[in-house]
Order: sequence, then C-alpha cells, then structure tokens
Amino acid sequence: MSETHHAIDAIWRIEQAKLIAGLTRFTRDIGQAEELAQEALLTALEQWPKSGIPEKPGAWLMAAAKNRAIDRIRKAKLAETKHAEIGRARDAEQEEALQELEAALDDPVGDDLLRLIFISCHPVLTSDARTALTLRLIGGLTTDEIARAYLQTEATVAQRIVRAKRTLADRKVPFELPRGAELMARRDSVIEVLYLIFNEGYSATNGEDWMRPQLCEEALRLSRILAGLMPGEAEVHGLVALMEIQASRLHARTGPDGEPILLLEQNRALWDQLLIRRGLAALAQAEALTSAPGRYGIQAAIAACHARAARAADTDWNRIAALYDLLAAREDSPVVELNRAVAHSMKSGPQTGLDLLDALLGEEALKAYYLLPSVRGDFLVKLGRHAEAETEFRRAAALTQNARERSLLLQRADACRQS
Repeated sequence: MSETHHAIDAIWRIEQAKLIAGLTRFTRDIGQAEELAQEALLTALEQWPKSGIPEKPGAWLMAAAKNRAIDRIRKAKLAETKHAEIGRARDAEQEEALQELEAALDDPVGDDLLRLIFISCHPVLTSDARTALTLRLIGGLTTDEIARAYLQTEATVAQRIVRAKRTLADRKVPFELPRGAELMARRDSVIEVLYLIFNEGYSATNGEDWMRPQLCEEALRLSRILAGLMPGEAEVHGLVALMEIQASRLHARTGPDGEPILLLEQNRALWDQLLIRRGLAALAQAEALTSAPGRYGIQAAIAACHARAARAADTDWNRIAALYDLLAAREDSPVVELNRAVAHSMKSGPQTGLDLLDALLGEEALKAYYLLPSVRGDFLVKLGRHAEAETEFRRAAALTQNARERSLLLQRADACRQS
C-alpha cells in the first residue's frame, strides 16, 4: 500500500462516522448514507493519488458525497415528473433536501454522531444488533474487529449488521434524540457501545498500532455530552470517570517506537493529571448518586485505585481485588473473571491467580482470546515455570491480530527461552 493510500485509510477512519452521521441527518436512511460515504471514499481513492490529499479532506469527502446525493435526488426528480399528481409536493421536499444538504457542508457536525448512536440503539433492534451496528457506523470497526471484540464469528456479525439496517429502514426510525422514558430505555445500550468504541481505541484489536487515540477521544467526547443529557444517571458518570482516567494514561502506554508499555511499568509522570482530576470528579458524582454502583462505576473505582497510586508499588490491590469480586458477582463474564484472577494474583501471589485462571480454560468464549494464554504466561514466569510460559506467550502471539502486541508477546517468549 502506498503512502497516499495509508493516509487515505487514516483519514477515512477519522472522518467516516461524521460523514455517515451528517448524511443520515438529511437522507433519513442509514443504509443510503453509508453508501454515499463509501462512494465518496472511492472517488477519493481514484483522485487523491493523482491530485494529492486536499487541505480539508473531511470537507472534500462531504462535498463528494453531496454531489452523489444531488445526482440521486435529481434523477428521482426527473422520474417523478412523469407523475403529475405528486409533482409539486415532491418538488418542494427535494428542494428542501437540497438546501439541507448545502447547509450541512458549512455546519459543524454537532450532535449528529450522538443522534446516530441513539438510532443504532433503537429498541426495534436486538441488543447484539444495536452494538454491532453502532460499532460499525460510529467506531468505524470492520466486521472482523467487531467479531473479535464480541468473541463471535465474522459471518454472524455481518448478518446482524445487514438485518439491523434493514429493520431501521423498514420501521422508518426518525433521526432524532429520544426524550424522557425513551431516552432512558436506550441508555444501557448507548453506554455499552461508547465504552466498546473507547476500548477499541485503547487497545486496537488489529493493525500496526497498539492504540487508536482518536477513537478514545471521540468516545469520551460523546460520553461527556451524554452525561449532560442525563445528569442524574450514576452509570453515565461512572462511564465518563472510567474513560477520563484511562485516557489519562494514553501517552504513557507506548514507548518511542510505538511498543506497548504495560500499566505497572509506565512512567506515571506522563499520566495526564487534568484527565485524572476530571475522572475522579466524575466518579465522586456517580458515587453521590448511588450506593450500589453498576459495572462502569465499579470499573471506574478500580481505575481510580491505579490513578491514586504515586508508584506501582503503592497500588491498593486489596481494594482492587474486592472491587473485582463485586464486579464478578454482578456479571457472569469470563473476561471479568480473567481480570479478577490478575487482581488476586497481585494481592495473594501468582499461584492464586493461576488457580483462578485455570478454572477458565474450558470457557468456549475464551478459546481464541489471546489474553488468556498471555496472562497465564505471566503467572507462570512469576512461578519460575519458564518453559510453560514460553509456550503460552507463543500461543497468545498466534492469536492476537495486533502487530505491536504480537511483537511484545514474542519478546517475552524469547526471554523465557533464555531464562
């Protein structure tokens, strides 16, 4: 792939969600908006390698999509002139659509992304369909990336997304933010999706880079808007707290060459103290609203334990292990159990962690999950069982699709061989 194509790929990842959201606002059809955005991308792939990348690539892509949309509207208008009985009314609608299209080029995207998330999380869709569709449209994730995030097959996710778009079109779901009880009904789905988008930015499931910070920033921005819409919801503030604190570590998570640096080895002087303060304030707000925190409030409390420790050695592992026990009692999730095993290993020693982890070896959902052998390898190193640890690290490296992560795992395997 040429340098220009790499640049186009990066621009597309940043701009596609805004394009689709903006186009959905005036086409009122997610499927059509996605088609227009894809056609704009194809035009860019044809022209940019020859003409160079424009100064404002996002505006260029929107203009290209606009031209495609205008072509479609004009063709439809031409066809409808044959139907005199509906001509005048339809003409007025088309003129209005064209004006909206023109105006959209100059207007900021505003809350279009958030509107698109709420549409994607509409109750007419199943929970799995809502999440898959939003990750595809807002997160810009491929079906393969979504499948990995959910530990499911790519074909299953692809079918789910197609059915979801068809259902929204058939039901003519409006492009608007819900109000009152309807807003509350979609809260959990929206929160879940925003956090998944953040996580994809925090630890990319594939590609050359370990992180995609723009996804973290976008998820955090949308979550702050959501908190403004729902000031009395503890879980929303818990979500914001969790993201703020985790985002504070972004600059410390990679070395000079982009190599991953694990949490306990990070230079804490690089942690963003402003984001930590914002996160702790959001956590305090969440805790003031409820004495029974949900999954995001608990995870934010765990993140806060790390944020409050000046050095890795100062980490309150007793508190973190207790919080993971609370989270595990609330959720039946093998991923939570895996993290719980790590917390208890830090509290009580690697053998305790290994015992908890080995209870998960039969979990079907974790069979292709690289973190299971990766964490197991870490426990085995601490127990001095280097040959077994090497096998686990190589197995984890074979399972991950992220190049940076694979490199780190292979380095750890090589270190085990030399021990």
